[in-house]
Amino acid sequence: MKRLLIVTALLLIALLASCAPPVLPTVTPPAAPATAFAGQELLLATTTSTEDSGLLDFILPDFEAETGATVNVVAVGTGQALQLGEDGNADVLLVHARAREDEFMAAGHGIRREDVMYNDFVIVGPESDPAGIKGMNSATEALTAIAAAEAPFVSRGDDSGTHTKEKSIWQAAGIEPAGDWYISAGQGMGAVLNMAAEEQAYTLSDRATYLARTLEGLDLVILVEGDPILFNPYGVMAVNPDKGEHIKADLANAFIDWIISVPAQEKIGEFGVAEFGSPLFTPDSQPWREAQGGS
Repeated sequence: MKRLLIVTALLLIALLASCAPPVLPTVTPPAAPATAFAGQELLLATTTSTEDSGLLDFILPDFEAETGATVNVVAVGTGQALQLGEDGNADVLLVHARAREDEFMAAGHGIRREDVMYNDFVIVGPESDPAGIKGMNSATEALTAIAAAEAPFVSRGDDSGTHTKEKSIWQAAGIEPAGDWYISAGQGMGAVLNMAAEEQAYTLSDRATYLARTLEGLDLVILVEGDPILFNPYGVMAVNPDKGEHIKADLANAFIDWIISVPAQEKIGEFGVAEFGSPLFTPDSQPWREAQGGS
C-alpha cells in the first residue's frame, strides 16, 4: 500500500511538470557592432563653396553615422586649405583648383587624390548690367567689357579656387585689373556675393553658392555662363601622414572611399534638386563613372 502511494505521488508530480511552461535559456542580444572609427575626429579642410552651399550639412551626417567619427570642417579658400594640408594641420582636403592640387601631390604633401564632382562658375551682377555683358558666351570678353566700363567688380582676393579661376580669366583676357572699380574683398564666397549685391557690382561665383544665396533673397542675376573656361571640378586628397603622428591617414582614406562611393555620389547628385530642379553638383568619381558605364 505504501509503495502504491509513492508511485501515485511520483506520477502526479510528473503530470504537473509536463503541464508547466518550458524554461527557456536566457539569450543575451548581440551587442551593436562597433564602428571602425568610433570617437575619432577627422579634420577636413575645404573650400567655402562646399559649406556655403549647404552640401556638407547634407552629406556628412551619413559618413559620421557609418563610421562613428566626427568631421570637423575648416572652410577657407582653396589656397588656405592647401596650406593647412602642407603644414600638417588637416587630415583630408576637398578643394577645387586642379593645377594646384596636382602641384600639392607632386610635392609629396598628399598620398592620394580622387575626383569627386564638378559644377561651374558663373559671372553674376546687377540686373541693370551697366557693362552690357548679359548673354555673352565668352567669360574673357565679359571681363574685358567690365574693365572697359570700369563697372564695379568684387574679387574674392583670398587665394581661393574661385580667385585662382578669376585670375586665369583676367590673364586670358590680357588684363591686369586695377583701379577703384576693382574691389579685392579677401572674403569667402557668401560674403563676396553679399558685398556685390550691396555695391551692385559684378563678381565670379560658383553656381552652387550663388543659387543657395538666392534662397536668402540675393539681388544678383546670372549674366554669363556656359563658357568651357568656367568648368569647376572638385578633388579630395589625403594628407601625407609623414607630416606627423597626429595625421589620421586611415580615417582620411575611409572618408575618400566613402565620398567617391556610388551611394555618396548619388547623395551629392540629389543635393539641390528639390529646390532648383537640378543638382548643384554633378557626381564625377571614378566608381560613379564606372557605374554609369563610363571610364
